[in-house]
Amino acid sequence: MSNFVTLLVEDDAFQRDVLADVLKDEGFEMIECTTGEAAELIIASTGTELQALITDHNLAGKMSGTELAHYARSRHPHLNIVIMSGTTVQPMPVGTAFLRKPFAPERLLDMVRE
Repeated sequence: MSNFVTLLVEDDAFQRDVLADVLKDEGFEMIECTTGEAAELIIASTGTELQALITDHNLAGKMSGTELAHYARSRHPHLNIVIMSGTTVQPMPVGTAFLRKPFAPERLLDMVRE
């Protein structure tokens, strides 16, 4: 079991639970939150154990998933970042993967493993 942590930011409780369960089943250690603001605090206080950020683009609160991704990239340049959205997100932060909703949870697993 690794000590790597994956941060999942999704304001839809059902989607968050489904995705978190899939990742936990694969041995990922998950931190879950609903807003970019909450995720920003976690990113600020987390060190190198943070391995991946998975965020919805449209979040509760003022911060978008894209803004969160930019912040996370500035703090953790090598972080694996996936932005999920039902619509196109432009411009995408550099080095960020995009998953269009709806998608099979296995697609997300493949992207987080990369």
